[in-house]
Amino acid sequence: MQATFAATLFDEWRRAGLTDVVLAPGSRSTPLALAAAATEGVTLHVRLDERSAAFFAVGRALASARPVAVVVTSGTAAAELHAAVAEADLARVPLLVVTADRPPELRGVGAPQTILQSHLYGPMVRRFEEPGVARAEAAPTWRPLAARLYAAACGHRGEPGPVHLNAAFVEPLVGAPYELPAARAEPDGPSREAAPAAPVDLAGRAVLCVVGLGVSPETVARARAADWAVVGDATVASTLAHADVVLRDDALAAWLAPEVVVRLGGAPASKSLAARLGHWGAPVVALDGDGPVADPDGVVTRRLAGRPDPSEPTHRGDPRYVARWAAVSEAVESYLAERPDEVLDEPAVARGVVAVANEAGVDLVVGSSMPVRDVEWWAPARRVRVFSNRGANGIDGVVSTALGVAAGSRAVALVGDLTFLHDVSGLVSGLGSAGGSLVLVVVDNRGGGIFSFLAQRALLAPETFEALFGTPHDHDLVTVARAFGACATRVGDAAALASEVTSGLAAGGLHVVVATVPERDENVERHERLVEGALRVAEALR
Repeated sequence: MQATFAATLFDEWRRAGLTDVVLAPGSRSTPLALAAAATEGVTLHVRLDERSAAFFAVGRALASARPVAVVVTSGTAAAELHAAVAEADLARVPLLVVTADRPPELRGVGAPQTILQSHLYGPMVRRFEEPGVARAEAAPTWRPLAARLYAAACGHRGEPGPVHLNAAFVEPLVGAPYELPAARAEPDGPSREAAPAAPVDLAGRAVLCVVGLGVSPETVARARAADWAVVGDATVASTLAHADVVLRDDALAAWLAPEVVVRLGGAPASKSLAARLGHWGAPVVALDGDGPVADPDGVVTRRLAGRPDPSEPTHRGDPRYVARWAAVSEAVESYLAERPDEVLDEPAVARGVVAVANEAGVDLVVGSSMPVRDVEWWAPARRVRVFSNRGANGIDGVVSTALGVAAGSRAVALVGDLTFLHDVSGLVSGLGSAGGSLVLVVVDNRGGGIFSFLAQRALLAPETFEALFGTPHDHDLVTVARAFGACATRVGDAAALASEVTSGLAAGGLHVVVATVPERDENVERHERLVEGALRVAEALR
């Protein structure tokens, strides 16, 4: 019965739209592994490390925009998924988390590889199911069980996100399935109904649209077509670049102040933008047509259902305000594009990686800490899909997420050296049997560069700061990457960076490009000089 139960789950999920299963090998999950491998039309990705497997599944779900199943054995293997479940919860990424378990009689009696797995992920999952050991008389419930989990992951009655099936199995674990229970009516797909236009009057007003994680390109296009000035974080394509930089200046911020702010999606990383939203005093309208609107600073004054609708006269803003924002954005971009490139610093790496991704038309994955900020602050507008683990905002699993995005396709990723080392186990399985092409650009500043921008740098003794926050390392990252079988090289100028990323994408497989940049204190100084120069050219437009 166990083999039939597992085969029924995957057959129902395949019918609903499942295309990818990520498996970490183990014994108790044998029925699930055999069923997944035998399901036609599903690509099976085998990963050695459960934590890496879960973040790989996050990447696949982001790239495919549909639920991905991740299957692990019992015990601490299930606990290894916790960080990725947290990310999927906060970023609304659909995951089918399937953990094998011992039967009830083997729990609490000292059986090996047994921990408490019931409700292991707490409220982070949209739905939890624990059907017990498969029984023949329960066969009619198996397809509805699978359907409930898939629908919950898709967000049919709420928001997309992870679901958890804890499935108990008894020995023998190897078996062939009998005839599966009859298929039900055609299952619902993962699509959601488009929300109608929101009832709000913005006609002729200066509208600033602030867009964050989870907002679709179609919604951004609608906002732009409605004559809204659209700014966003690093994950959002086709927005006005460099908003964070220009809003650091009080006079420019006053000149660019909106009459109304519209918020969509997650919260941008920009502290300057967040501060101005609080200081301007303009009404802030949240539109939830693309999902919940993050409001960590409590500035939203009105929440409405719907999306921007350029065909609705009450949604059409003031094009003169859009032109003002566009002129400032273009002036800063011209200044940055004409900047001498004798030194490859962190802003230059961000600009170079985005430029190649735009030119090649490939997905871009950006790590947390400084890379996501450098892309938001200094890079040109993105014209491709951009992914970043901005749900929980951690550095955990970013390499694996990038591999998941690139599997069977092509992608470029930008991460810091500590992020790379933190998830180095992701290199063990690489792109796996799905193939594809990933160029992983690693900014090597020998430690945690973002901390040099924080108060800790000035308030602590240098040796204390370095030990606790700078976290310097002595690893040769090229040697580390090659030890896992990846092609790896080190670059020290912008031309070499562009060349290596371009050639790596063309060659296929996993390529690691380590960018040597100035030391961390100098990086802060270079950022400060860039801000000064950018504000000079922007101020000239007032």
